[in-house]
Amino acid sequence: MTRRIFLSIMTAAGVALLAALLLILGVIQSAFTQRYRQQFRDEAAYAAAGLETGGVEFLRSLSSASSRITLIDQDGTVLYDSAGTEHAENHSQRQEVQQALENGSGESSRYSATLSERTYNYALRLEDGRVLRISAGDFTMISVLRTLAKPLILIVVTVVLLSLFLASKLTRSIVRPINQMDPEHPDKTKIYTELTPLLDRLSSQSGQIDEQIRELRRKQQEFAAITENMQEGFLILDRDTNVLSYNTSALRLLGADDAVLGQSVLKLNASRSFRHAVERSIAGEHYERTMNHDDCHYHLIANPVHQEEEIIGAVLIILDVTEKDQRENLRREFTANVSHELKTPLTSISGFAEIILSGLAKPEDITHFASNIYAEAQRLITLVGDIIKLSQMDENSIPVGKEPVDLREIADSVRERLAHEAAKKHITLAVHGSHETVSGVPQILDEMVLNLCDNAIKYNVEGGRVDITVSRDPRGAVFLSVADTGIGIPQSDRERVFERFYRVDKSHSKEIGGTGLGLSIVKHGAAYHGATLALESELDKGTTITMTF
Repeated sequence: MTRRIFLSIMTAAGVALLAALLLILGVIQSAFTQRYRQQFRDEAAYAAAGLETGGVEFLRSLSSASSRITLIDQDGTVLYDSAGTEHAENHSQRQEVQQALENGSGESSRYSATLSERTYNYALRLEDGRVLRISAGDFTMISVLRTLAKPLILIVVTVVLLSLFLASKLTRSIVRPINQMDPEHPDKTKIYTELTPLLDRLSSQSGQIDEQIRELRRKQQEFAAITENMQEGFLILDRDTNVLSYNTSALRLLGADDAVLGQSVLKLNASRSFRHAVERSIAGEHYERTMNHDDCHYHLIANPVHQEEEIIGAVLIILDVTEKDQRENLRREFTANVSHELKTPLTSISGFAEIILSGLAKPEDITHFASNIYAEAQRLITLVGDIIKLSQMDENSIPVGKEPVDLREIADSVRERLAHEAAKKHITLAVHGSHETVSGVPQILDEMVLNLCDNAIKYNVEGGRVDITVSRDPRGAVFLSVADTGIGIPQSDRERVFERFYRVDKSHSKEIGGTGLGLSIVKHGAAYHGATLALESELDKGTTITMTF
């Protein structure tokens, strides 16, 4: 804008300067021409007077290089010419000569071959009828320019420099208020009255833009709030696979530390399945598949984004289905284990019943068979009861409400009930600590402590020891720990001992007894009561399991 204003001012100044020069030169030419020709008339009158007294010799004395003096007879014959009469033609047809013969004087302006320039000719009729003519170069614009060349150049240079200075200063003064205008509040800016409609329009558009920006920010915040609180990974790509938008879940699921906004999404994950999904979606296809990454299972959904009929990018959604797959595997494993655990006692019951039914059993053996059938039936009842308890805790549908429970009293009760089992292996079963109360379901807490102590006895050595300790730390947390001096748990099995039907020593599981659900009940019971479990174990030295409420 500054440059255009500057050029406009300079153009106007140049045009004005050129017009002024042409006008001045025209005025100068007109004034000088009249004065110049008047001098010719005076010179002709002076020459005529001298000719009357001095004759042609007087004319020769007046000869000069600047003008040409010609004496012409009434018939047009050249009597004298200061330029020479050798090749002089008859001048009767010359305009100035004819005018002089008719009117007493005449003038003309034309190109002269003799003087090789445009000439001004003035003719004066003498008293004897002859004509005296004086010719010289005419006073034209070119001659004016030649005469005034140096002062004109000085004037033009001065005017141009002055115009440059004034145009620059004027341009800055014009533009300065515009540059100082407040773009945020154009309606409050008072600069030029001519700009008022423009400023009003800018103010209106500024308000609209501000409103649109606020709306876009609000939508962006809503979009960010939605995507950032999604557990699913979310990625928006352009047609070149560059990331336009993402949420932190996507980075977490793909194991990326830094965002790659504006870079290819393949830098986050270059696996074949992920790359294939991206390429298929960019090509315009809906694509779904399951991919594995760092022992996790993800379900990848890729959809193309269309604008009219053109594909401009893709949207990727990553679902973490690891827990779902694990639960499905646990469900299948649980079903298989339940089937196996139920089949074993049922097979025994069916076999004993079949022997009795066929009459092959001796009368003295019927009591033994009946005892076995009863034991297997009790095992089935216990197994079904444990499964029901686990289901209730899984579904958080325990029929009994929570109440204050003294863990020391539960520990003492469990010690009394397991004293006989501990005595069989000469195991010392002791309770330590203070009476501490927690909020819980007494039956479940009793079952948890009973299972921990039962395992501590079963997997202990002959003459070992089991210690139950109840305590509270200064922060208010309540602890119940069961420590034994048994065989311990290998490192590879410690993460799985709380799974359903999992046994460390499967070869002696039948000899040890139990349903294999004891520690699983402990785990689910702790979760139901908001408690945490900690396991410490060392082979051949013992195991300690601590519940923290």
